Amino acid sequence: MTTPTSTKSSELPATIGDFLTARAASDVSTAIRAFSPTAVVVDDGQTFRGTDEILRFLSKAGSEYTYTTELTGVRRTGDDGGTARHRLVGDFPGRVVDLDYRFTMNGDFIAELVIVPSTS
Repeated sequence: MTTPTSTKSSELPATIGDFLTARAASDVSTAIRAFSPTAVVVDDGQTFRGTDEILRFLSKAGSEYTYTTELTGVRRTGDDGGTARHRLVGDFPGRVVDLDYRFTMNGDFIAELVIVPSTS
C-alpha cells in the first residue's frame, strides 16, 4: 500500500476540512453546509443529488454499525478538490476498510463527493 505523504486536512480546501471535522463529530447540520445546492454524493453504488438527499444520506450513513474512523492521508488535486483517505474499523463485514473520499469543489462549496474503497 502506498502511504499518502500527508494527514493534514488543512492541506485541502477549507470547506473540505470543515466538512471532515463536522463529519467526525457527527454534526450533520454543519456538514451539509459544505455542499452546493446541486451537489452529488456517490457511495456504495448509490447516488444522492441535492442537499435534501445528501442530508438524508449523512444522517443514515453507517448508522447500522459501530466503528471508528481515522484520517490517514490527504492529497490535494489542484484548486478544485482533493482526496481524504480514511480507515474504518468496526463491526461491519470485513471489519477494516480504507476509503477514499474524492472531492470536487465549485467555488467555496463541495460539488461532488465520491466515496470508494482505496486502491493503493
